Amino acid sequence: MSEFRCIWTDGNNEAFQIFYVKTEEYYSKIVGGKEKRKAFIPYNLSQSIEDVLIVYDDVVAVGCAGLKSYSDDAVEIKRVWVEPTYRGKHIAAQMMDLLEERTKERGFRKIILQTRPIMQDAVKLYESRGYTLIDNYPPYDKLDGAICMAKMLD
Repeated sequence: MSEFRCIWTDGNNEAFQIFYVKTEEYYSKIVGGKEKRKAFIPYNLSQSIEDVLIVYDDVVAVGCAGLKSYSDDAVEIKRVWVEPTYRGKHIAAQMMDLLEERTKERGFRKIILQTRPIMQDAVKLYESRGYTLIDNYPPYDKLDGAICMAKMLD
């Protein structure tokens, strides 16, 4: 990212904790309230995300994304977020590049994620990068409103 600085950290990072709260509020808003997504919350705790990418514009954190081990051969993408005023600058796509590189570095060949159909921009981003719909994996196989996607990495 030419104009942005990226750091790798973990789910305890202060900037990531702020993004976590923002994403919780956003997800609750788009589904009609926190009550409608309370079954999802235990599977998205920020501290459980091992690899977190934070994107900075100078000293301002403007985006984040994370990777969480899922199985022996797969990692799960968590919390891809770009601040609204920074959207349209290809930050999310560049973060996805870095997530995929990190996945390979960690020795994983498969990358999975869960989203919602209502998050059309996210779904378009993932599809444009070669992610395809898969059967919902646990725990999302028992939660209404989720869709899951995956991509095999070379």
